[in-house]
Amino acid sequence: MKLSVFNLLVKHQKLDEALHAEQLRKSPDDVRIRHLKKLKLTIKDRLLRLSGGQRLRVMA
Repeated sequence: MKLSVFNLLVKHQKLDEALHAEQLRKSPDDVRIRHLKKLKLTIKDRLLRLSGGQRLRVMA
């Protein structure tokens, strides 16, 4: 499935929010944190490829 840049940015933001929420938990799940970070990085890499190598400003 091919996602638009906008959809990827939205997904990246939601992952960032989930990551932040997990980190704030009393007992954060380290495996979940690593998974969320990996997903965010995958999306960031895809955005970089879609932009033709130009950096897009992605929050967090």
